[in-house]
Amino acid sequence: MEFKDLGLSEGILKAVEEIGYKEPTPIQAQAIPAIQMCRDVLGLAQTGTGKTAAFTIPMIDALAGGRAKARMPRSLILSPTRELAAQISENFVKYGKYHSQLSMALIVGGTSMDEQVRNLERGVDVLIATPGRLLDLFERGKILLADIKILVIDEADRMMDMGFIPDLEKIVSLLPPMRQTLFFSATMPGPIKKLADKYLSNPKTITVSPPSSTSANVEQYLVNVTHPRAKTATFIKLYEQEDVKNAFVFCNRKRDIDEVCRFIKSRHISCAALHGDMEQDERTAALNKFKAAEVQVLVCSDVAARGLDIQGMSHVFNWDVPFNSEDYVHRIGRTGRAGAKGRAFTMVLPSDEKALGNIHKLIGKKIDVLETAGATPTEAPVPAPSVQQKARHHNRDQKQNHRHRRAPEDLDDQVDVNNGSFGNDIPSFLQKK
Repeated sequence: MEFKDLGLSEGILKAVEEIGYKEPTPIQAQAIPAIQMCRDVLGLAQTGTGKTAAFTIPMIDALAGGRAKARMPRSLILSPTRELAAQISENFVKYGKYHSQLSMALIVGGTSMDEQVRNLERGVDVLIATPGRLLDLFERGKILLADIKILVIDEADRMMDMGFIPDLEKIVSLLPPMRQTLFFSATMPGPIKKLADKYLSNPKTITVSPPSSTSANVEQYLVNVTHPRAKTATFIKLYEQEDVKNAFVFCNRKRDIDEVCRFIKSRHISCAALHGDMEQDERTAALNKFKAAEVQVLVCSDVAARGLDIQGMSHVFNWDVPFNSEDYVHRIGRTGRAGAKGRAFTMVLPSDEKALGNIHKLIGKKIDVLETAGATPTEAPVPAPSVQQKARHHNRDQKQNHRHRRAPEDLDDQVDVNNGSFGNDIPSFLQKK
């Protein structure tokens, strides 16, 4: 099947051809005709399969020819993060290049509300928003939702993870009941299934890959480390051994991100940080520099794990095993996209055994453990720490805690960026011969 077989307008086909798309992805091939028939859609697909184009392309054609009234958008796309919302808006600009009569507004936190209000007053065909800022504007009387004809809930499972379900339910209650609803998610936990059943009417269900599966285009490896302080040297050795074009480095804790970024910069690698505590203009600037290849490494929280599509991303490094096993699927999904190959490395502490087991259970297989540099990885479980290891780490932590007068948990979370003497904490296969 080709895009021209989907009954799309000439403007869309011309824009798609200029972008370089030849054939629709499986979810696009199934979702676009259903959306054109005004059916509700429940789309389940792993990250990187083209979900955004699956709903933006037919929406442009569906909305063409109409005209929005002031403060009354004709369609609404809800996104869990500002970065994903911004990327959706970029897609609308690309695909709607030859539908210039359509207007669009991006409503997210961290940016000027005055400019967003001015855009709404001019009339908006497509409104892309994060839940918090949308409700804020509604409660101020700056927006009316009575004319919404198409609702898109994107990354629904991430909405749940971020605690947006109450906001989502409130927003949906403000919309007209006669509407088309498009519901997209990478995974389908129980609460999300109930939500889909509540909001969708006789939907076309599209599943293009098993829920929570990882892409076959991503080679996944575990690297065992014995202590958090060993991660710095381990990362540098991995980085030197790999042909890294660009990479995301994911940390669990926001407080670690800036410190890890400083460490990477100290090794003369161009790097930027991205996390939720940064101002929106700082987050946008960091992401734009990464997209423009001005920085090679982006150290980030899970705010970057969903929806961000960076062309040619070669590597993902998990500085920490994610707390939520489903976040692992989304993190490594930043590479190996659009048919390209990618590599993902996760540094694993003995204390990560339970979290790692949950990941193995979720994805339905065990991840290979990197045993020797340059050798073929072998499948093996992460060993639990021995009694001697536990005692040694406890004694060492106690000494350091007494020296620095810090709580042990703070010490474990601390990234040692200055101390170059890591000794036997470095995995043996990464030590210099």
